[in-house]
Parts: sequence; structure tokens; C-alpha cells
Amino acid sequence: MKSIFKVFASYRMLIVMLLGFASGLPLGLTAGTLQAWMKTENIDLGTIGLFSLVGLPYSFKFLWSPLMDRYAPPMFGRRRGWMILTQIGLIITIIALGFSDPKLTPQYVAFFAVCVAFFSASQDISIDAYRIEMLKEHELGAGASVNVLGYRLAMMVSSALALILSDHMPWSTVYLIMAGCMAIGLLASLFAPEPKLNQAPPKTLTEAIYKPFTEFFSRAGAVEMLIFILIYKLDVAFAMALTTPFMMDLGFTKTDVGTVLKGVGMFATIGGTLIGGALLSKWGIKKSLWVFGIIQAASGFSFFMLARLGHNYPMMMTAVCIENLCSGLATSAFIAFMMNICDKRFTATQYALLTSFMAITRTFVQTPSGFIAKNLGWEMYFIISILISIPGLLLLTRFDKWQNHQS
Repeated sequence: MKSIFKVFASYRMLIVMLLGFASGLPLGLTAGTLQAWMKTENIDLGTIGLFSLVGLPYSFKFLWSPLMDRYAPPMFGRRRGWMILTQIGLIITIIALGFSDPKLTPQYVAFFAVCVAFFSASQDISIDAYRIEMLKEHELGAGASVNVLGYRLAMMVSSALALILSDHMPWSTVYLIMAGCMAIGLLASLFAPEPKLNQAPPKTLTEAIYKPFTEFFSRAGAVEMLIFILIYKLDVAFAMALTTPFMMDLGFTKTDVGTVLKGVGMFATIGGTLIGGALLSKWGIKKSLWVFGIIQAASGFSFFMLARLGHNYPMMMTAVCIENLCSGLATSAFIAFMMNICDKRFTATQYALLTSFMAITRTFVQTPSGFIAKNLGWEMYFIISILISIPGLLLLTRFDKWQNHQS
């Protein structure tokens, strides 16, 4: 127990948490918070919907990640240099976005929102690579947990707190305050140690582009690992895809849904990732993926019971807590697994690719989910969410084969 506490209490974990905060802060400012701002300015819903496209840099960040593997800024080192540059870029563009006007100059709002998303995605590339290269293998679980903690806290600041502040001050002031909060990440980057690598980074841009792919696919079980990344959390993505309309169908109000799902659910997720990180440091990645994967799948029964009981507040609270807690447990092991399989010569590119591939799951399950719920009913919907966990767990039997590589 003392060794686990020692891992969490280290200076490196503080840095990881603060960088997680810096990573999560910009997301709300170009998503829900920006939508709320545009709504208060009476921008039509069609235009607001189109603004969701400003988030495209997050999906395509792997395209420029080789540049961040190959080149190092002139100061602060390869990883810290890129973190500091992108954070300065974020501070400038968040301020510029805040002083634009959605009604008078929507083109400037769109331009600066894309710039914020680009710098944010680029910051994610450098922070993810930094975390993987700095942490030792036994620290990966704890690192994943405190990163999620910082990320979630930042999302609360840039969404919930920003919306509250907007009722009392101009939006330009709100965005100015949010830009000031980015100083937390900038200070963490300035005082963080630069990771030391045993292997040299790519010598040419060409090598930085093709070597991450050739190295990964030369491993035994490379395709199996990608399939595993795609489906390990498929059951949770499917179960949670229609949570809001499901609960509204049961008669819960939007206030109920917002308070429990966004409030209680978020704290349950944070708790799950912290507990998962502690257990992962003790158990290792393989056992954690097995145990948390099974628990994650079984948690779907809580929503099945809610569907059966109907409008029942205690069961609603229980279902949301169980689902988010168990999902948080599995997330800590899942992130640690992806961090562990990256070759440290190409950390930025490989991790960007893995996380982009993982994001396909959310899009994939959202497409048929409404049709399935409509035709089969909510109880069968959640039974299906449990059953689709089986392929991912079966692939875990190949785990030992996947570990035969040098990072």
C-alpha cells in the first residue's frame, strides 16, 4: 500500500495531472461552451451545428504528429518544447476567439475556433508522448488515472464554470479567464523534466512518417492489437450512446439527467480511474485488463435493471455510478496498455494513431444504436451492450503474444 501511495505522490504524477488539466481545458471552449455562446447570440441552429466541424483537427492529428517526433524546437527539448509552443498558441488563440463576435464576424469565430482546436490537438500529441516517455512501466496506471483526473477537472472549468461565469460577465472576459487558466499547463511544462530516451529519435522526416507504421506492423499480433483497441470499450460506448434519450423516455427531467449524468457520473468516472490506477500499479496491465473488462461488461446490468424498473431515482443514481465507475476502472488499464505498446522512438505518431483508431468506436456504435433501441426495446438494448464485450475479452487471450517487442 505504501508503494502505491508513493507512486501517486511523486512529483511526476503532479506534472502529469497538471498537463492533463491543460489538455482538457480547450475542448469545451470550441464545443459546448462555444455553442452556448452562439445560442445566446441567437445564431440559428444550422450554423451552430456546422461549427462542430471545428473539432476535425482532433481526428486528424496523426497527420502532423511525425513532425513532432522528428523535430525539436530550439529551446526546452523535443517534448517540452512542443508543449510550451502549443500552449502559448492556445493562450493567444483563446483570447482572440473570445474577442470575436459570433453575430458580426462569424468567419473570425470559425477561424480562431479551428486554431484553438489545432493547437489543442497538437498539445495532446506532445503531452501524450511526454507522459509515455517520462513514466516507468509500473507508473503507467497511476499516470493514466491522474491524467484523466486533470482532464475531467479542466472540462468542468471550461464548460460548467464558464457557463456560470457567462451569466455575470461578457463572453470575452470568460474566454480571457479560460486563457489565463492555460498558464497552469504552461508552468507545468516549464518546470517538468525532459524525458531521457535510450534510443535515438528519427533522423529524417521520411523515417518519422513510415517507421512508426513499419515498426508496429512488424510485431506479432499487430492487427489483433488494433482490433482489440477498436472493440475493448465497445460495450460501454454502445451502452452510453443513448443514455440521455433513454432516461428521458423513463420520465426523468433534463435537470435530473444533467445533474446525475454530468455531475455524479463524472465524479464516478474520476473515482474509477484513480482506483484503477492504484490497482493497476499492483496487478500489472494484463490482469487489470481482464478484471476491469469483465467488471465493465457486467456493469451493463445496472442499466438493464433501470430499464426494467422504470422511473426510479435510486436505481438511476446506482446505474450511473456503477457504469461510470466501472468504465473508469477499464479506462485506466486501457490507456496504460496503449501507452505501453508505443515504441518510444515514435511515441507521438504511434499514440496519435492508436487514439484516433480508438475514436472510430464512438462513431461506429452511434450509427445503429437508435435503430436497435427502437426495434428491440431498452432492456434488450442493454443486454446487447453486455454481449458485445465478449470479442474484446476473447482477444485478451492473445495478450502475451502482443508483448514480444522492445519499446
